[in-house]
Amino acid sequence: MGIPDHLTCLLRNVHAGQEAMVRTEHGTTDWFQIGKGVHQGCILSPCLFNLYAEYIMRNNGLEEAQAGIKIARRNINNLRYADDTTLIAEGEEELKSLLMKVKEESENFGSKLNIQKTKMMASGPIISWEIDGESVETVTDFIFLGSKITADGDCNHESKRCLLFGRKVLTKLDSILKSRDITLSTTVHLVKAMVFPVVMYAYESWTIKKAECQRIGAFELWC
Repeated sequence: MGIPDHLTCLLRNVHAGQEAMVRTEHGTTDWFQIGKGVHQGCILSPCLFNLYAEYIMRNNGLEEAQAGIKIARRNINNLRYADDTTLIAEGEEELKSLLMKVKEESENFGSKLNIQKTKMMASGPIISWEIDGESVETVTDFIFLGSKITADGDCNHESKRCLLFGRKVLTKLDSILKSRDITLSTTVHLVKAMVFPVVMYAYESWTIKKAECQRIGAFELWC
């Protein structure tokens, strides 16, 4: 990766023999050795993880792979944000080939693909996968960057979910919004600043139908 040996040695010495403890409202645990994984509370550890993750994704051949979907004449087969990676393909075999590329390249750097945290979603019927003797769980939806993506591609689930979150925010603000110490104008500004952004989060990607419009309009009137 082009990192000087003295820096590699320094990083290795920093992480060697590290211990940690967990503190809760009931007290603290005994000290224990830290093995693999991103060290919680360490500024350096997430940076190293992101460095390795980015290097793995750039050197596993995904950019040259034909698998993926075409958007504006560009082939897209993965979406990455922090430690979240989503692989995209039009077919089952293509998706499996992408996953195996990531798995093999990760193993070259001493990382292991956690099958239990790996989920698969398809818009049609799909055969269950097994990787290294472990089954990959098939799901009908998953959360990506705060938005709920479903196998049927219907935005109805996401709009209902955002409206529910908006109602929860309103409930928490109830005592403030009903206070006689603030003006109606301030109340309106609070709702626009703290409630509407929650309800309309990522709405640009929604396919709005008449039912969703009516539901959102009813929520606005309720506010």
